[in-house]
Amino acid sequence: MKADDGDTNDTKFSFDLLCDDNWTWHKLRHSHKVIFSGKNSRSVLFHPNWSNGTAAAMGTRVLNGGRYYWELLLPKRIFGTSMMFGIGTKKTKLHVDAFVNLLGSNEHSWGLSHKGLIWHGGKYSYYTKTFSENKSTRVGLYFDGLAGTLTYFKDGKCLGVAFSGLNAIKESLYPIVCSTAAMTEMILENTKRDFINLQDRCRLVIVRQLKNKHDLNKLYLPPRIRDYLAEILDDSETKEVVNENIRFLETHFLNSMPYKYQGVVNDLEY
Repeated sequence: MKADDGDTNDTKFSFDLLCDDNWTWHKLRHSHKVIFSGKNSRSVLFHPNWSNGTAAAMGTRVLNGGRYYWELLLPKRIFGTSMMFGIGTKKTKLHVDAFVNLLGSNEHSWGLSHKGLIWHGGKYSYYTKTFSENKSTRVGLYFDGLAGTLTYFKDGKCLGVAFSGLNAIKESLYPIVCSTAAMTEMILENTKRDFINLQDRCRLVIVRQLKNKHDLNKLYLPPRIRDYLAEILDDSETKEVVNENIRFLETHFLNSMPYKYQGVVNDLEY
């Protein structure tokens, strides 16, 4: 699918109600030719010495059924056969001893290369212009699990829907990046997600009162409730960040929310 030349407001407006999401690259599901570094190991360095193939890294976030946005900062080294950003199942290969467009090489993954082509099932199509070499670029990905679409952004501009029908995929889908080029880097930033239901929103209000996981352990809560709260309470996340999410929620959502909630299901069991 050819990308749009400008912003797509229908996609961007939904970001207003996304909250911070805590995930990073999987410590085990990656090529032996990548090195993680930085805060929460969010920076991926491909082929730290020299390259003789294609290396990939998979994220920890399961995407199915939700709405997620994340960004990848590409420092100035952008070159080679293929640098790719996309999603895939656990069946996606994470290393190949050849220079290939790894994401989208079969039915298990979907990806965009820095040459502006989108790939899936071993086939490609034109999507956007080739990225400028040796120029810092920011790539955004918006996965809408309800609509079944994957949309890309480049330096803040929406490029339009690249893939559809993803809500029909039954296997778990994960963010994946890969590169054939030596000493290339991608840094994971601005990870966001949609609220799942009213229960999820209430959890954020409770976490607002806590500074860290130590405070959570002081509460006399059933283990399952405590674990549910701990999922979004990261020790490195300051109370100020959590409060910012709450203030945004109160301004843009709670004050205008009608007294009717749909799809609030799966109450917490303990």
